[in-house]
Amino acid sequence: MSEKKVLAIHPDKTKQGVRIAESKYEQMRAAIVDVFHATDELGYQEAVARVREILTGKFDGSIEWYFNAVKHDLEARKILVRASKSSPVRYRIDRATLKKRA
Repeated sequence: MSEKKVLAIHPDKTKQGVRIAESKYEQMRAAIVDVFHATDELGYQEAVARVREILTGKFDGSIEWYFNAVKHDLEARKILVRASKSSPVRYRIDRATLKKRA
């Protein structure tokens, strides 16, 4: 019996989302939300590094690949938002949207 999959959507409507195992999605989503709850905003590299600290040894698969898939999904759902338009981009959690979708 195969594991249930979820569609991680992409914020760019012209791009296709990816189907990933629900357990991996939930594990990565929880790590990303935890990282952003601990701070106001983070750049991409900082966020990946902190998620890697949480999940190393506990996650089966490429942490960075799944981070990107779930990050895109959270952006598409307006839970993770760009805090700046400048480069490098910084992200933050929209706590109001997260609360509504919890």
